Formats: sequence, structure tokens, C-alpha cells
Amino acid sequence: MDFTAVQRDFLEGLLVGNRLSCSNIINDLVKDKVGINDIYENVIRVALYEVGELWERGEISVASEHMASAIVESILNELYSTIISKSRMNNTVVASSVENEAHQIGIKMVADVFEMQGWNVHFLGANTPLNDLIDFIEIVKPKVVALSISIYFHIHSLEQMIEKIKYQFPGIVVIVGGQGLRHTYKDIITKHPNLLYFPDLFKLEEFINKIEYNG
Repeated sequence: MDFTAVQRDFLEGLLVGNRLSCSNIINDLVKDKVGINDIYENVIRVALYEVGELWERGEISVASEHMASAIVESILNELYSTIISKSRMNNTVVASSVENEAHQIGIKMVADVFEMQGWNVHFLGANTPLNDLIDFIEIVKPKVVALSISIYFHIHSLEQMIEKIKYQFPGIVVIVGGQGLRHTYKDIITKHPNLLYFPDLFKLEEFINKIEYNG
């Protein structure tokens, strides 16, 4: 499917604050049996990355960026009943943005992919303090911890989280992703060789299927 026109219309709706138009675009895709990963990757993520770049270049205001994010979050909430799996398996993931990171849409989409696979998902959202995250991991004992960073400026917070999780819970798989790592992910993978980076939700789904198959 060619998503060019849909991407354009969805981005335009976000920039003018037309929540109804954006919601209708996504609902029409769902009705047409377009996969959730395709919707997330080829429509929502593309639009949000463009919004972020417009903000970085000073072409839109912080208020406009927040408005776009709020619309997308409302749409993700609408989709939840569509994506959640009724079957549950004995696997748990904790999904969180890094400390000081105000954006949570990327990690919410990651959490939704795990939900679709029947995992028990603990979605902690944005700006989770490191010590609180560690305490939470101790309580729920997940198989996987997923961390997201939207702005490279927060890379130090991400590395602190990785190091502390790996030190205190050496058996837990830590995965990372997000717009903030698009151009620098090789550096962090080199520094943390046991870390897993996924550039998109399709690669994440492949990993989930593999880890489920291998136990």
C-alpha cells in the first residue's frame, strides 16, 4: 500500500489540530484491514517525526507540537480495544521512557506491540525516575525492559538506566529505541554490547516472536 496521501492528510490534520479528521483517517485504515504495525510505522510515526523536525527547525511552536502529540495519544487510546490480545502468556515487559523524557508515544506503541502478542505489559509512560523504575522492576520481575528516548539530549539518562538495570538485574533483556537514537544507535550498542536496538516495530515483533519460540 502507498501511504503517501494518508501520511500527508494525517500530518496536515495534526498541524491544524483536527482531531476528528486524524481519528477518521486511522479508523478507515483499521476498517480496511491495514495492520496496526503498518499504521503505527507508516502513518503515525512518520507524521510525528516530521512534527518533531518542524519543531527543531523552529517552524512550529511548542504548543503545536504538544497539540499534535495529544491528538495521537487520544487515537492510540481509541485503538487499544482493537489491539489488545485476549490470550495471555507468562511473559512480562516493563515499557518506559527515560528519566527527564517528556514524550511517551513511541514507548506506548512498543507497549501495544507486546500487548498484541499477549504479553503482560506494564506501561510506565514518560519521565520515569531511575530509582522508581528499579524498584518497579524488582516487584514485577519482567523478562524484558523496553526504554525509549525521543531527544538525543537525554542520552545520559538512558545510559544510566541501562547500566543500573544491567548491574542489578543481569538476566533481564533490555531493548531501546526512539527518534533520539536514529542516527547514533551504533554508538550506544558499541558501549553496551548486550543491549538490543530495534529501528521499527516490525523488527520488534520479529524479536518478540523469536523470544516466545525460544522461551
